[in-house]
Amino acid sequence: MRIDIATLFPEMCESYLSQSVVGRARAKGIFSVQCHQIRDYTNDRHRRVDDTPYSERQGMLMQAEPIYNCFKSITEGREKPHTIYMSPHGKPLTQKRAAKLSELSSIFILCGHYEGVDERVIEKIVDEEISVGDYVLTGGELPALVLVDCIVRMLDGVLSKADCYEDESHFNGLLEYPQYTRPEIWEGMDVPKVLLSGHHANILKWRREKSLEYTLKKRPDMLREAKLTSEDISFLTKISEKFDQNNIPSEKKGTDFYTD
Repeated sequence: MRIDIATLFPEMCESYLSQSVVGRARAKGIFSVQCHQIRDYTNDRHRRVDDTPYSERQGMLMQAEPIYNCFKSITEGREKPHTIYMSPHGKPLTQKRAAKLSELSSIFILCGHYEGVDERVIEKIVDEEISVGDYVLTGGELPALVLVDCIVRMLDGVLSKADCYEDESHFNGLLEYPQYTRPEIWEGMDVPKVLLSGHHANILKWRREKSLEYTLKKRPDMLREAKLTSEDISFLTKISEKFDQNNIPSEKKGTDFYTD
């Protein structure tokens, strides 16, 4: 996979992309990523890439031409990459969407700044807008890095086993079960005995039930979309009385909020 990031702060992005799991995958050549300084593609002698918007709104807006020049230079002579603009207007980033994006061969990510970018360049080159949350940040660099991290860790060879991400929160529609490490007793609190038993089937059952319990307790809204078995529904029904009914979406109170 090839990823290109168009940004006003390539050094910020490079610092993160050279570290940890993403950095190791990059060094191994599992994927490639390049950060491009949009200012390098402006015709302004002062390297300005912004101007005041045609409105009464205060602030500065990134111009279309430098962004488009950057895009053309990077993509010249090859198939157009799937182009993503990191924007609060976009659809929320989900694990499911990241998994689909991980199947692509080439992605171009545009990071806005100031008050955003001229709408015309979005219409010209952008295939998809993605948001990392219902809030506004100074620029698109942090969201772009979140997106890259989410995508890259699902590429073959990045993590030791698919289990490393397939068991994680959100991948299968549920929150991940709790985990423990040494020591066996810490501050008077024990590791659950089932995890020390070596009984694989019992451990898998415990993990599934804890995932269901944590999702019901912390994110009951996720249960609307989760794929649940009859055993899951039976377990959730049994434990639902343990939690405040306010934690259950009002239109799904009772057993009918568990849907296949």
